[in-house]
Order: sequence, then structure tokens, then C-alpha cells
Amino acid sequence: MSLSSVKKMSGSLSRTGKIALSAAVISASLAVSFGAGSTIALAGELNIYSYRSPILLEPFLTEYSAKTGTTFNVVHAPKGLVTRLKSEGAATKADLVLTVDVSRVKELADTGLLDKLNSPVINKNVPAHLRDASDTWTALSLRARIIVVSDAVKDGEISRIEDLADPKWKGRICTRKGSHVYNRALLASLIAHHGEEKAEAWAHSLVSNLARKPQGNDRAQAKAIWAGECDIAIMNSYYFGKMKFNTKQPEQQDWAKALTLVFLNQADRGQHVNISAGGIVKTSDNKQDAVAFLEWLTSDEAQQIYASVNYEYPVNPAVSADDEVASWGQFNVDQLPISTIAKLSPAAQMIIDRTGW
Repeated sequence: MSLSSVKKMSGSLSRTGKIALSAAVISASLAVSFGAGSTIALAGELNIYSYRSPILLEPFLTEYSAKTGTTFNVVHAPKGLVTRLKSEGAATKADLVLTVDVSRVKELADTGLLDKLNSPVINKNVPAHLRDASDTWTALSLRARIIVVSDAVKDGEISRIEDLADPKWKGRICTRKGSHVYNRALLASLIAHHGEEKAEAWAHSLVSNLARKPQGNDRAQAKAIWAGECDIAIMNSYYFGKMKFNTKQPEQQDWAKALTLVFLNQADRGQHVNISAGGIVKTSDNKQDAVAFLEWLTSDEAQQIYASVNYEYPVNPAVSADDEVASWGQFNVDQLPISTIAKLSPAAQMIIDRTGW
């Protein structure tokens, strides 16, 4: 089956059918070019240390293996990768690190654990504000940190993240802990735009408006809206898709139905986003293969998987959001350099500690 045939078929399929075909779209393009200067790996072996959950990473590894013959060995570790890499030192077997949240990948870079990418392909595929200025890591996907609201919140009542400080929302907001990397990055963006004093005042007001003590993950906030515990919650956009199409836990489909998504700051700086990212371990013996894999992850083909399977937004401007994701709403993105958010994360954490978020 040709790549064009697969794409034509996908246009007439249901959402479930499109997800099933996403792998076929990639596999059908065995002769794909990743761009001038690409160093595509053939039948190599790569060792990955990953913050990402296995279910989100698996589609990429499966397709790349089918395309190139590359085999992967993956260590999934939601915490402690920096400590592990430091303790292993030059003896580490890791070639690549894949992370969620910019502060985690910057921590790796700041400790000297990552090598330069030196890839014209990545530089072409990923805008500069989503890459490390020192060229040690690149963003691979975007996730918007939006708010979701119940029917009790009228259209247009909240248009900016700053609006959550309004006393009118007292007792109506739910969030996970402020110290989680997603919320810490959000607060860091507020520091970047307003300064520490105003960002702390916002955080203090937010805490005053909470309906309950910060708890749970992003899905738990959606459940709280469904249960009537609050009317507003802060959530990463892709969780909406994960719940809407969750057939293994169908109750989450009901949670999604209770939500309206609101993209923020569209009249000024744009919607705050965070990233998943990747970098190459400095002591890797397989740097050429590692670069090739990262180049593929930023290519049109892999970016389509991020868009259609993971409900994330592509970092490659040439790739459009999936039809389902696009139906949630179009938005302008805050162009703040993503590395600035990582730089300000420690200051954000201090504010979180002081305000009790």
C-alpha cells in the first residue's frame, strides 16, 4: 500500500480508525527523506533513559524499528534520571534521554550530561524558541496548559490565566500541587511576563480561590468538575483527548463531557505551552544513530504520531494538529523562549512554597 493510499483512507475513517492507521502511514513511507543532511540510522541499537510513560513512547520505537532495523533498550524512570546518570558516569549505557517538561531537560544540560546535537535537520524542523540556545536539546512536542470549566462558567468570563486571581472564583478552582513540573512551569511563565512580585500575588490569590487542597493529577481535576466539587481546573490539553477516548475506563469519558476547554491569553501574549524534549548523552557510543532518531522524531512522519495518537501539538510548523485536537480550538502560542521557563523554575518553586500552593 502506498503512503498516498493510506492518507486517502484515513480521511474517511473514524477517530479510532485514524489512530490504528497512524502506524501504517509511517510504515508505508519506507523511502522517506528526513531532509538534507539527515543521518538516518540503519540496524543500530540505542539505549534510552526516559521520563515518558511507556505507552506514549512505544508507537515511536515500533515505527522507527520497522523503518530502520534499529533496536531499543529503554529505562523508564519518572524521577531521578540526573542522579542515575551522574552515578553511572562514563560507564553509563545511555545514548538518549527523553523528558517531559523543559526544566528536566535543562537540568540534564546544566550538569554537563548532554552533548551538542549539531543537526541542521533539527534546526530546520524545530523553531529556535523551542530549542536550547547551546544546542544540547530540542523540543519534540507541545502541550498547552489550559483551563477547563463547567457549564457554570459563562463563555468569555475567563480569557487570561491572570483571571484566576479574581475573588469572584473563590472556592471554585481545583488544581494539582503547584510543585508539579507542569504548574511550576506555568508560574515561571508568569514570572517572565510580570516579575516575581506580581507572580507571587497571583499565586497567593489562586490559593485563596481553591475549592480544596491541591491534590491528584490532571485527570483528578476533571473528575472534580464532573462531581461538582469545582467549576475551574488547570489541565494539560492532551488529557482531554486521553479521557474522551478512554474505552478501558469509560467513566473518564463522562468526565471529559463535563468540560469546556479554554485557551488563554489570546488577546495578548498567547497560550502558555510546555514541551517534551530529547537530548544525547555526552558519553554515548552511538551518537550518529542517536541524532538520526531525534531527527526522525522532529520529522513530518513522527510529528503526525504526536498529533494523532498522543493528542499533543507538533513542534514542526509544517505539521498540522490532528483533526480531533484542532476541533478543540485554534490558539496563538506564547513565543517566550522555552529555556526561560526552565531558568525561572527555581524562583517559581520558592513562590509555591511561600504561598502554600
